[in-house]
Amino acid sequence: MIPTIDQAYVLWQTYAFPEKKQKHSLLVAAVAMWIATQIEQKKHIRIAKELLYVAGLLHDIDKNIPWLPGETHPDAGVRTLMNLNMVEVAQLVRTHPLHAILDPKLAPATLEEKILYLADKMTKYEVISVDKRFSLWRAEPLTAKEQSVLDVAYPKVKALEAEICSMIQMDPEEMLKSCKNDILQQEREIV
Repeated sequence: MIPTIDQAYVLWQTYAFPEKKQKHSLLVAAVAMWIATQIEQKKHIRIAKELLYVAGLLHDIDKNIPWLPGETHPDAGVRTLMNLNMVEVAQLVRTHPLHAILDPKLAPATLEEKILYLADKMTKYEVISVDKRFSLWRAEPLTAKEQSVLDVAYPKVKALEAEICSMIQMDPEEMLKSCKNDILQQEREIV
């Protein structure tokens, strides 16, 4: 089952999803939709945009869900979504964390998974470049293992960014600028 946007918001309330994470998730969903629309227009490929949007809203839902022993981000969210019969969303959520790209069993494979993964790496509380996102991570106090994941993941994330950029016929800087401008324009139209 693919939940509606309203059902996703109910899950935010049910699991006391933090306001900062709500803002991040709304932006991830918006960036994912922007990328998906660009790909549909340039490549004439149909993308499951309803699924992608809701997955963007719910990708970090595990922030206030208790983790079971051995779980890491986003396992508790995936488990919760699976228990709610939101299997398609759970699959996208499963493949979005930074470390997923390093595991052939978890790495984003479908176009929707790749879009969600990249959209998450292009957002913090505003739309930013992949390079800026990695800079922010590197500025955090990291363990040696976390630093290693960043270092090994970076070229793979950049390769995924290049793949998506090739599909939408833009370089990363052009993609970022166009995406930010379009999302800001949409926000202005809502107000």
